[in-house]
Amino acid sequence: MLKGYGAVILDGAWLTLQLALSSMALAIVLGLLGVALRLSPVRWLAWLGDVYATVIRGIPDLVLILLIFYGGQDIINRVAPLVGYDDYIDLNPLLAGIFTLGFIFGAYLSETFRGAFMAIPKGQAEAGMAYGMSSLQVFFRVLVPQMIRLAIPGVTNNWLVLTKATALISVVGLQDMMFKAKQAADATREPFTFFLAVAAMYLVITSVSLLLLRAVEKRYSVGIKAAEL
Repeated sequence: MLKGYGAVILDGAWLTLQLALSSMALAIVLGLLGVALRLSPVRWLAWLGDVYATVIRGIPDLVLILLIFYGGQDIINRVAPLVGYDDYIDLNPLLAGIFTLGFIFGAYLSETFRGAFMAIPKGQAEAGMAYGMSSLQVFFRVLVPQMIRLAIPGVTNNWLVLTKATALISVVGLQDMMFKAKQAADATREPFTFFLAVAAMYLVITSVSLLLLRAVEKRYSVGIKAAEL
């Protein structure tokens, strides 16, 4: 059915999954840092967090991917000779893709986390401070555990969008399943067959992800539902 390209596209699917998981891990870290800045009582830190979330969410993903990959490569190759490195530096498409998607979706997750934090009663933080905790201890030991349950639906949505956005990284030469499908389609002149196969693979990834994340959400909601009853 896939004219012998099935194994090749599966290899690309594995690379796509690696890209998605690594990017999401980075996005979660940046999202937490971003929301910490946005909720900071220090005005310039809060402003910095707001600028990050607003600017990145306002620029199309493809534009950012091209800017970071090609612009970043140009900057690196301009700076390298200044520190004594004269060879041309090629950015690794996978690492560039992870950084770019992580950076983009970190901004989206900072908004998701901000909404979750805002839903936590202020008395929780005040109780932690009264107990003698520092601001960082209150943030990570009191607020973050409660925020996770409230943020899971938003994180799930961002994960689904990020997974589909991995297809954009093929434009910078990453040989993911979209790249491999395009090569196969060009070689066989059967684009519908291969792009339909890729669409099915993305659907499998997102469907399995939904099942797993719903199980996580259900697990985190057990105590809350019991208390409500």
